[in-house]
Amino acid sequence: MGKILDNSINNLFEGRSRHTLDEKGRLAIPMRFKEALKSKGDSSLVVTNSNGYLVGFTRTDWQKIKEKAVNFSLFDSSANVLIRYFISGAKECPLKQGRILIPPDLRELGELKKEVVLVGHLNSFEIWDKDKWDNEFERVKKSFAKAQQSFSELGI
Repeated sequence: MGKILDNSINNLFEGRSRHTLDEKGRLAIPMRFKEALKSKGDSSLVVTNSNGYLVGFTRTDWQKIKEKAVNFSLFDSSANVLIRYFISGAKECPLKQGRILIPPDLRELGELKKEVVLVGHLNSFEIWDKDKWDNEFERVKKSFAKAQQSFSELGI
């Protein structure tokens, strides 16, 4: 008989979907992402900036990142870059009526316009401007065949 997966594996952020930001910066969260939130007992997301896109985490998963980051060396330049850019940009975005409000500074850093794409990334999800996502997807699509060779090394 096959092994039954625990709830933490079943309730991850998966899939891609297109959405529209309204004029106030509100973003509808897909049901499957809301289920991942609910499974962790969260009613808020933590959203932060990355390299030209945004990243959303449950508060539980964001807490794990903070617990690791607090032990970084004060003199590690890479750690300081991570803290100054990635961690300092984090904002809690409560889920209200199935939507979150993305603050203006994060929308600007993510270069988000009206059309966006949400991309599941297991313990997090990415929020991309649609045009930037289309370019990124073409790039990764071209790299996929080469990357596929290393999947067996990962046990996939």
